[in-house]
Amino acid sequence: MTNRTTYLALVHKDEGSAWGLTFPDLPGCFSAADDENSIIANAMEAMELYVEDMDVLPAPRGIDALSRDKEVAAELAQGAYLIAVPFIRNTQRTTRVNITLPEHLLTQIDSFAAKTGDTRSGFLVHAAMEYVTAHQAGIAALPSNRRAAKQQNRTAAV
Repeated sequence: MTNRTTYLALVHKDEGSAWGLTFPDLPGCFSAADDENSIIANAMEAMELYVEDMDVLPAPRGIDALSRDKEVAAELAQGAYLIAVPFIRNTQRTTRVNITLPEHLLTQIDSFAAKTGDTRSGFLVHAAMEYVTAHQAGIAALPSNRRAAKQQNRTAAV
């Protein structure tokens, strides 16, 4: 079974309610979020719970196939919209790593983690997951000039 794939979810929002999500290719899998920023993280958690005991995941359909689905088309016509939600199987296995960061960034990470009651490792895991999720869903783009950013960090460190 693949560890990473992407499913399309229908996002629904009625006035005065939470954001609701359903997965046309995962019948019975649904989620909700109180704010728009939590939609993808909550959807990923719902998928993880949904497939917990599955050995084989249902194949996700593409946007063209979903758009031809009468039920999906009806939802879209009523104001729902589709988002791409990456499914990353959480193996719960951790690995100790050694990384190099600019000192000022490490100080900022530690300060933020302390303010939120998190550990350095916990913060880095959450930040990495948010970045991967956003990038896979097409929400965020990689920095346009990574080489220049690396050079700037090296110069600042000297």
